[in-house]
Amino acid sequence: MDLHLDLWQHPAAVARAEGVEVWSDEHFERMRPTMRQLADAGQKVITATLNKDPWNNQCYDAYADMIVWTRLADGTWEYDFTVFDRWVRFMLDLGVGKYVNCYSMLPWNNMLHYKDAATGEFVDVKADPGTPAFREMWGPFLPAFVGHLREKGWLGITNIAMDERSPEVMAAATALLKEVAPELGIALADNHKIFKQYPYIKDMCASIFGPIEQTDIVQRRSKGLTTTFYVCCSSGFPNTYTSSAPAEATYLSWYAAAEDYDGFLRWAYNSWVEDPIRDSRFRKWAAGDTYLVYPEGRSSIRFERLVEGIQDWEKIRLLKTEFSGDDAKLQTLHDLLEPFRSSVAFDGWEQTLRNARATLNTL
Repeated sequence: MDLHLDLWQHPAAVARAEGVEVWSDEHFERMRPTMRQLADAGQKVITATLNKDPWNNQCYDAYADMIVWTRLADGTWEYDFTVFDRWVRFMLDLGVGKYVNCYSMLPWNNMLHYKDAATGEFVDVKADPGTPAFREMWGPFLPAFVGHLREKGWLGITNIAMDERSPEVMAAATALLKEVAPELGIALADNHKIFKQYPYIKDMCASIFGPIEQTDIVQRRSKGLTTTFYVCCSSGFPNTYTSSAPAEATYLSWYAAAEDYDGFLRWAYNSWVEDPIRDSRFRKWAAGDTYLVYPEGRSSIRFERLVEGIQDWEKIRLLKTEFSGDDAKLQTLHDLLEPFRSSVAFDGWEQTLRNARATLNTL
C-alpha cells in the first residue's frame, strides 16, 4: 500500500506490559505480533530514539535507550548502536522501512545523557539548542551516526526527527545538521505552521489545524518529499480515542485523500497505560489517545476501521490513475471527496461516509 502511515511504536511498553526484559530475545519475540499487524496495515516508518527519552516521560513507560553514548577519559566518544541496529533490522524484516525517523535532536526538555567511562554512571546534560553544550553533544555524534548508517546501508532512509518544536530551536538544530551531517534527512511534526521555511524536509507532517496547501504538496511530491498530517490529544474530530465514533478512524484516510496528503501520523500506536485492556485513561489525555492496539497482538475496532480507511485511500489513488485524462470521471471522484475536506464534524457525516464508500466500490 502506498499511503504513508506513521504510527509511532513504543518497544519499551511491550516489555513492561508483557513482563519481559527490555531488549532481550524474548522482548523481540513478544513484539513480533504487535509490530506485524502494524506492518500489514502499511506502516512506512520505524520509530527510533537517539538518546534519553525524547518526550520527557510523557507516557506511562519511558522510552528505553537504543544508542548508548559513552564519554571516554580523554574526552572522546564511543557510541554503541547494538540495540538500534537490532530494532531497525527487526522492523525492516517485517516490511517496514521507507524511513527510520530518529527522535530527537530536540527532546522536549532538552535533556540528554551519556555514560561516564570512568565511573560507569550516566550523566545528565542540559543541552539547549544553540548553546555550547548542544554543539558539544551533537557535534561528534552526528558524523559518527552518519558513518554507521552508511556502513549499514541505511543512510538514505534515516531522518533526524523533531516533534512540535518552535521555529527558534528548529533553526539551531537544522543549522548544525547542515554543518556536520548534511547527508541526514529531516522529519518534522509541525504545529507552528513553519513548513514553508523548510522546503527540503524529507518527511513533513502538519497538524490538522495547520493544513498544507495542495499546490505545496504537489510541489514537494515532485521532489520525492513526503507530506502528511497528524491528529493528537489536541484534536477533536476526526480522531481515534476510545470515545470516538469508530468511523472517525476511517474518516482520517478520506480526509487525507480529499486534501491530497500522502498519508497521516498518529503519535502513539502502542504507548500502553498501566492496564490497557481494562482502562484506557491516562493523565490529561482523552482515553485511548496513547494507543490503538492492545498487548499480545490484539487489534481493536479503532485499528480495524483505520485499516478500512487506508484501503479506501488506496482505491482512490488507483482510480485517480485510471481516470487520468477523463475529466468527467475525475470530477466525479473530486465531488465524492469534497465533503471530507472538513476537519469539523458535520451533520450526517457518518451516513455521508457510508454512501461515499459504497459509491467508491462502484467506480
